[in-house]
Amino acid sequence: MSSKIFDGLEICPDDPILQLMQLARQDENPFKVDLSAGVYKDELSQTPVMNCIKQAEARRLEQESSKTYLGLAGDLRFDDLVTKLALGDSHPAIVEGRASTIQTTGGSGAVRLAAELFKKIRRGCNVWVSDPTWANHIPLLKSADNNVHTYSYYQHGESGVRFAEMMQQLSAAQAGDVVLLQGSCHNPCGEDLSFEQWKDLTAFLLNRGLMPFVDIAYHGLADDLDRDAQGWRYMADQVPEMLISYSGSKNFSLYRDRVGALISISPNAESAHRVLTNMMTISRVLYSMPPAHGAYLVAEVLEDSELRKLWMCELDKIRSRINGVRTDFSDALQKKAGGDRFEFIREQKGMFSFLGISAEQVQQMRRSHSVYLLDSSRMNIAGLTSTNLEHVADAVASVL
Repeated sequence: MSSKIFDGLEICPDDPILQLMQLARQDENPFKVDLSAGVYKDELSQTPVMNCIKQAEARRLEQESSKTYLGLAGDLRFDDLVTKLALGDSHPAIVEGRASTIQTTGGSGAVRLAAELFKKIRRGCNVWVSDPTWANHIPLLKSADNNVHTYSYYQHGESGVRFAEMMQQLSAAQAGDVVLLQGSCHNPCGEDLSFEQWKDLTAFLLNRGLMPFVDIAYHGLADDLDRDAQGWRYMADQVPEMLISYSGSKNFSLYRDRVGALISISPNAESAHRVLTNMMTISRVLYSMPPAHGAYLVAEVLEDSELRKLWMCELDKIRSRINGVRTDFSDALQKKAGGDRFEFIREQKGMFSFLGISAEQVQQMRRSHSVYLLDSSRMNIAGLTSTNLEHVADAVASVL
């Protein structure tokens, strides 16, 4: 008689975003709009391959001579270039050999690897995350038995970060705790720290002995690359230790190729090497070697001056489109809903915003207009186009 070991497993709940995407696919309304998935879409509701990436792929097809393993740290050219992209070419941590980087399986893989690193440093490490935060942050951190605490960051339907409350609640953190921050284009609220707030927070972390962990998933989508990075680069210049997870999914539009990195900053070169060996040891257990294709493409684009120029131009167009959609949507809501209730959408950054309406109202929009967004009212602004924006604005106005 065979044992039924799998019978002991419980059925896991469906991911709410994937569930909504499936509902939208099944909806036969020709005017349906899916604003749930967190991917960039252009005016044609497509997520295209960048031209710079197509050119880099053509080179790879012509030049690649082997499919052998890269090694635990991944593509070393990619590691070097993405570290400079995140921190700047002449950042002291790079110049002094205090930065160490490992290629990961996307930004999610970088956060998961960091979670295991915290566990190696101290079992039951306290990690503080914003409320709200990206839905996968907490499961990734808890998967390595870290203790997750939250600090106030944003209230749905408001404008601005609740910085005073944030700092007050972080006062409960103890020396050695980790504070997870998002670099720019906060997911899911679209509200970013100002540069002055980055500076105040840096002084606070130094005074309290807390370690920053900055998750960078949208570099270049809020502002140009250097201005976007101003806050976390300042922090990296001031603190002795820091971790950065970096994703190439959005700014290189390489979602399915899973391109990411985990960057550490240490007090000295010896410590940096120690951290690198631990990151590689953890990666060996998690997934062994990272995939090669996407990292090669990013490295090729960043190293070649013409491809880099093309990439920055394409990135500028993505950012400009998102900002333009925010303006148009705010204008439409002001006209159809009356008043400036949704003015905050205009000023926020990146692909996401909360409308600040109830789950019941969100579901009514789904039933009556086939407009799909999360029950929390988080929507993907990049899913709006000139052909569906008025329809979505009508849907919002109809449930107010």
